[in-house]
Amino acid sequence: MLVIKFKIGGSLRFLSHAQMLRVFQRACVRAGISVQYSQGFNPRPKLSLPLPRPVGVESDDELLCLRVHKSTSAQVHKGISSQEHKSISVQEHKSISAQLPEGCELLSISAAKANTSFQPCSATYIFAVKKDYLNDRLRATIKRLLASESINVRRRIDAKNSKLKTQNSKLKNVDVRGFLKSIELNDRGIIVECEISPAGSIRVEEILNLLELDAEKLAGPIRRTNVQWRVSES
Repeated sequence: MLVIKFKIGGSLRFLSHAQMLRVFQRACVRAGISVQYSQGFNPRPKLSLPLPRPVGVESDDELLCLRVHKSTSAQVHKGISSQEHKSISVQEHKSISAQLPEGCELLSISAAKANTSFQPCSATYIFAVKKDYLNDRLRATIKRLLASESINVRRRIDAKNSKLKTQNSKLKNVDVRGFLKSIELNDRGIIVECEISPAGSIRVEEILNLLELDAEKLAGPIRRTNVQWRVSES
């Protein structure tokens, strides 16, 4: 399995999760990477983004897992020498990078065993805020949130079938206080570190609502960075 780290910015931040997967699927095909496909009537490429990126959010720390055929995997895992291992990695890096659109920057490619899984533990979001709104009211809001023992938000839960989402959407109360590790205010904006667990996390739109921020108050795109992963082998 290949593990690809990359950055997303510019207009590509508006791509959905499914669209981002298709970008890499096409890039790998054009680069000649031998990707594995699932079995069955409708085969799909075996690639995944373990931490879906909210639409509209830029990211400095994205991760994609790509299952490749044994011939490609063996080249990466078992190069005869460290120099050959390095050259193979550089070659794959260049070939995939050349096929990616502007706004998607490949950072690294590494190899992992096929049974390796990546679970996100935390992520940091940076909210650039216009100077006029970096005021005492915002400081007081942050102080109140951090002092709270619980923070309940109303979260919309959609049906799995997209055709039924509108009529079957439901609202439920979720306590998101445990997902807020820290909130820092500086002269440029707000840095929020979020806990991520199997139970979920806090959503970007929920953070904005809690901080009483909207698009008019932001000085630029929201950015995700510093994702921490728990790596395990099954």
